[in-house]
This record gives sequence, C-alpha cells and structure tokens, in this order.
Amino acid sequence: MNKKRLLTAAAAAALVLLILLLFRLGGEEDASRAPASQRGSATVPVAVAPITRGDITERVVFTGSLVAAHRVEVATRIAGRLEHLHVDIGDAVAPGTLLAELDDDEVVQNLEQARAELAVARASLGESQAALAAARRALTRTQELRTQRIASQSELEAAQTELEAQQARVALARSQIDQRQAAVRNAEIRQAFTRIHADAKAEDTQWLVADRFVDRGSILQANTPILALVDLTPLRARVFVTERDYARLAPGQPVTLTTIAYPGETFTGWVERLSPEFREASRQARVEIHVPNEDQRLRPGMFVEARITTRALSDVTLVPVDALVERQGRSGLFLVEATDAGPTARFIPVDTGIEERDRVQIISPALEGRVVTLGHHLISDGTRLRPVERDEPDQAQAGSTEP
Repeated sequence: MNKKRLLTAAAAAALVLLILLLFRLGGEEDASRAPASQRGSATVPVAVAPITRGDITERVVFTGSLVAAHRVEVATRIAGRLEHLHVDIGDAVAPGTLLAELDDDEVVQNLEQARAELAVARASLGESQAALAAARRALTRTQELRTQRIASQSELEAAQTELEAQQARVALARSQIDQRQAAVRNAEIRQAFTRIHADAKAEDTQWLVADRFVDRGSILQANTPILALVDLTPLRARVFVTERDYARLAPGQPVTLTTIAYPGETFTGWVERLSPEFREASRQARVEIHVPNEDQRLRPGMFVEARITTRALSDVTLVPVDALVERQGRSGLFLVEATDAGPTARFIPVDTGIEERDRVQIISPALEGRVVTLGHHLISDGTRLRPVERDEPDQAQAGSTEP
C-alpha cells in the first residue's frame, strides 16, 4: 500500500514538473516564433481529464463508541459475606452458571427455626382439632340431656359456647400454620439468594464477565453489585449527529465501520434507532447503529468511525474534484473547447451534487468532453491550452523529451 502511494505521488510530481517545463518551453518557443502582435497569445500546458458518466454514493462520516447491546450488573439480594467467587474478568458464562456464594450460616439457622415453628403450629392445630371434636360430642350429649330435661338451659348454652371457642382455636391454628409456612418459604428464598446465578432464561446468550467490583471475603449490603456481564453479539455503535446530517438519516441505512484496533479492515452494520430529540448543550441527536459482531472481534468501548450511506445514484455526470474552481464568487470548471485556434479554456459555472473521494457529481449543465484538473491559476476564459492527459503520466513524461 505504501509503495503504491509513493509511486502515485512520484507520478503526480513528475506531471507537475512536466507541465511547468512545457509551459516554459512553450512560452519561449511561441515568443521566438510568433510575430510581435501575437506573442501575448501563447498556449498554456494544463492537465486534463475526461468527463464521465457512472454511479456515485453519498456517505456521511461520524465518530463514536461501541457499547454492548446487553449489559447486566449482577448484585446481591441480601446482605452477607462473600464466601466464594466462581468467575472472574474475561470468563465465559453460560445461562444458569453459579457465579458467587454468600456465607449462609445465619440464613440456614433461620430456615431451621422457621421449620420448627411450623411443626409446632401443626401440632397446635392437631390439639385444637381434638378439642373441637370433644366439644362437639359434649354438645351432642348436653342436647340429649336437655331433651330429657336432665340438663339445664345454661348447661346447653355453655356447651355451645365451648364448641364455638374450639372452632375459633382451630381457625387460629390453621392461620398460624399459614404464617409459619410463609416464614419457611421466606427463609428458603433467602437461602437461595446466597447462591447467585446467571440468568437461566437467556438460553441463546453467551455472557462474558466484563468487570468485578468486589473480592472474596467482602462484607456486602443488599443490592451491592459484584459483577458486570456483557453480551458481545450484537453491539451498538453510538454516534451523535448535527441537525444538517440528521435529516439525511433513517433506520435501515447501511453502515461501514472502521477502528484503529484492526487497521485496513471494515465491519458492517445498519442504522437501528434515531433519537427524537436534540441535546440543548450540543445541538446533536444520538444515533444507534446495530453491529452484528458475529465473530466477536469488536469490543464495547472501542472508538469507531462510521460511514453511513445516505444516497446512491446511477448514470450521472462525474468530473474529478480537482476540476472545480472559484471564479468571481461562482463555482465552476474549465471545459476544454475545440476552436479553429486550437484547444481553448471555457469557464462553465456548474451546480454540484454528491462528492465521493476524488469525484463529484455535476447536476447542471449537461457536459461532455474534457476538463482542466491542474493549472487553473495559469488560465482564464479563452486561454489557449496545451492539454496533457492526467491519467497518462508515463506518456506525458515521454513526450517531454521531444525537442
């Protein structure tokens, strides 16, 4: 690549020297051979190139950074001491992988206590149910004795009251069992929180540990981040655009990205989202670019240059960018016009369109022929020319050796 650039630069330098030499020799030859009245109309050697028709693509260039499309900070759900950390920075993590464990001695003790209290509540329920059965039998006997006028009305009412009391004690015992069962479930959940796993639902995701915030033995509070996990497929490139460029962007437009991490290589993506608002401080809007990154060579945080294709035109008039000049506040070019006196420069104002590398689109007027690409400062409208094809430096250099 460097050798090719050196050869191109050497050819361009040779062409410039050739034009200056031809201009000097041509001026001296014309001055010596032409009559005195015509010595002011010497020909000027210039580099020319043909006007062509072809395809051209408009691209806008932005800079930004890559971020992970999915990034998760894994945090503790309860307080405790970090007993084990099973992964570290750079490790691959499959869904459901055990990441860390907290000291669970206190949690296990609370769980055992909750289970014991549940057993007591169940025993109390059994006792209450037995008492309820006895109260029902007592009420039945009292009712029979009352029918025989052996038991009094007050004894019957007392038996009914005892039955209702035993029914209330059974209901209370059942409520206490529900309460103890909830306490057991809560203790079991807290015990599960001592073992921290990667999300088991993300079956198609391959996580990598991006950061570690704590070390083994640390005393942690609830909701303390311990690890950061990232998914590298896909990534997002975030760039910020001005109002002028925003109007030319739309979701789905193809994007080519480059990064200094991989010189000479390009990566593809497409415009995914455009922010609906501009930041007041910078007057720029955020644009997110989807980057598939299937080979996972790109990494979050990398600096990238994004080229977004906004328009593509076919069969348009194209000239070299070097052909454009400014004359009296107007943009135009010098067209090589054939006349009886020979090739002559004719300044033509033009309206330009898309510019791509070393080419530019001419919207109007319709043009054909050749244009001057080097030597504009030596000519004006009507100057006689000695054209040298810019795309043939070897032939031009060979021609310079002629007497």
